[in-house]
Amino acid sequence: MVNLGLHPHPPPTFLSIYMDLLHLLLYINKEKLFVNNESRPPFQFSLINHLLLSSMFRRRGSVRQQQEQDHHELHPDSKVNELKAALGPLSGHNLLYCTDACFKRYLEARNWNVEKAKKMLEDTLLWRSTFKPEEIRWHQISVEGETGKVFRANFRDRFGRTVLIMKPGRQNTTSMENQIRHLVYLIENAILNLPEDQEEMAWLIDFSGWSFSTNVPIRTARETISILQNHYPQRLAVAFLYSPPRIFEAFWKIVKYFLDPKTIQKVKFVYPKNKESVELMRSCFDVDNLPTEFGGKATMKYDHEDFSRLMVEDDVKTAKFWGLEQNTPSVATNGNAEESKRTDC
Repeated sequence: MVNLGLHPHPPPTFLSIYMDLLHLLLYINKEKLFVNNESRPPFQFSLINHLLLSSMFRRRGSVRQQQEQDHHELHPDSKVNELKAALGPLSGHNLLYCTDACFKRYLEARNWNVEKAKKMLEDTLLWRSTFKPEEIRWHQISVEGETGKVFRANFRDRFGRTVLIMKPGRQNTTSMENQIRHLVYLIENAILNLPEDQEEMAWLIDFSGWSFSTNVPIRTARETISILQNHYPQRLAVAFLYSPPRIFEAFWKIVKYFLDPKTIQKVKFVYPKNKESVELMRSCFDVDNLPTEFGGKATMKYDHEDFSRLMVEDDVKTAKFWGLEQNTPSVATNGNAEESKRTDC
């Protein structure tokens, strides 16, 4: 029976974690992924130890905590005001970032605990002040998008949410820094293109061509997960993993212990021969819009030059939203952006 994440996961036990780990090791041994390869260790045992220890201490919230959370979700204003007061006066980009909807997202991510939400939001504001995601421009990271490994879809889901399509089998670079900047740029772009009544986006992940040779290193995966969970809370509505290979399922059983339980519930495995999982995905997407590689009827081909033009146009919108001066770039025939002399504010 495929686990669709429709019901809360029970707390992992030592035995269940051990069995997951054993399952993964058996697959690795079967595929001979690390045999006679000195550049890659047999396995990341320090990582496993971390997973085993940290996951043993996860606890489920009490009934009372759930009741309090339900109340706050129905009546968020008081908690939002508390968080505003606790955070104090804001200015510049922080003032633009910290909307009431933003406060609510951070409160939801920390179960409406004002002190924890304040700490989380302060950490995000500090991260944004150094990483500066609003200042990343397409021409700086366009090489990462040449194969179409991540891009914004030209359609929305049934709820009007922006859709990001990911094809990890098309990995084309090795720089962790640029890969993360590319993903952060596209997340910011997806948020920019959300309708006013939406705060979340949807992900479609196609595993065609995926293998451990194209998989991102564990260090990159951990850093990416950290950024997504800590600095973009409540931005992911659902992530559909379409027809992942069995080896990835084993890998997922270990990697998921890095994830917050709320995030785990948003990850859905979809298999073409499993009607329940297919229907779940189609409840979110119109089959006429859904690309054929995800079981739909639409034909989709990534065109890097066309997508680059779209991103350059959105860079202008981004600069205007954040009050930044920007040299408006044009797109060269190779898909890279070149700066022109015209300046928009």
